[in-house]
Amino acid sequence: MCKGLAALPHTCLERAKEIKTKLGTLLQKPDSAIDFIIPYPEKPEKPPKAQKPSPEEALQWRDSLEKLLQNPYGLASFRSFLCSEFSEENIEFWMACEDYKKTKSPVKMAEKAKKIYEDFIQTEAPKEVSGCRVNIDHFTKAVTMKNLVEPSPSSFDTAQKRIFALMEKDSLPRFVRSEFYQELIK
Repeated sequence: MCKGLAALPHTCLERAKEIKTKLGTLLQKPDSAIDFIIPYPEKPEKPPKAQKPSPEEALQWRDSLEKLLQNPYGLASFRSFLCSEFSEENIEFWMACEDYKKTKSPVKMAEKAKKIYEDFIQTEAPKEVSGCRVNIDHFTKAVTMKNLVEPSPSSFDTAQKRIFALMEKDSLPRFVRSEFYQELIK
């Protein structure tokens, strides 16, 4: 049965009172608003939105996945399309590899390499349950695993090239036939 505050040692009660007093002081409103000014930017800065391409520029994407992925609006449209088809794992992997290649710190590179491997390649990957593991052949997986012993910017190159080829052969033609793309070229 709970005995309440009386059961606590005297030193604990004194310490609790001391903390209560300090917190009470902090919670009091300042006499003047000037005493409590915290500099906040008026609005958080948003990254600039990708500009919608001209129909002519969008038309070039049907022949070049590389041009599509280099364009921020194209990448976002392609990604949205793949998400609508529940097949975004390839573009997510490709984007993770692009981000990985930009990493300078060896420690961060090792962390990112581990995460990419666990999320997209490892057979027991948690994302495999939700169908998000990328589909690469045994040889490519073995080469990638070997490359990850000492992570470098090129550790995922073979796997990324395979996934790029798969998207170019399979996903890009479906995207070009989609309403997502047809709206862009009007």
